[in-house]
Amino acid sequence: MIANKPFEQADNLADHAAQSADQAIRATQRVTHDALDSLAGTVQDVRQQVSPLLQRANEQTRVLTQRGVDAVRDGSQKVREQARQAGDSTVQYVRAEPVKAVLIAAATGAALMALVGLMSRSRDRS
Repeated sequence: MIANKPFEQADNLADHAAQSADQAIRATQRVTHDALDSLAGTVQDVRQQVSPLLQRANEQTRVLTQRGVDAVRDGSQKVREQARQAGDSTVQYVRAEPVKAVLIAAATGAALMALVGLMSRSRDRS
């Protein structure tokens, strides 16, 4: 029986070590579980805080986009109106002063042709 005693002590030590390891594993699992629960709660809190900010940023972006579209629409309408007025003024001037209008058109055409001629000569020299 004396020979069995060291084996019993070894078995007891192994059982005790196994129990200690099981307890350490359970404790680690509890700590990990608690940490994950805390992290999940923090993520949920952050999500709840960020959601209104994202919604407000989205609304501000929508408003700014609409303002930009409206400004472009208004600007293009003004340009169209100015072009129409310029066209009407030109037609009225040509009707009131047809000889001057033809002379101005001819002088403008001649000036443009001279400019094009000078530009083409400078390219030929290069």
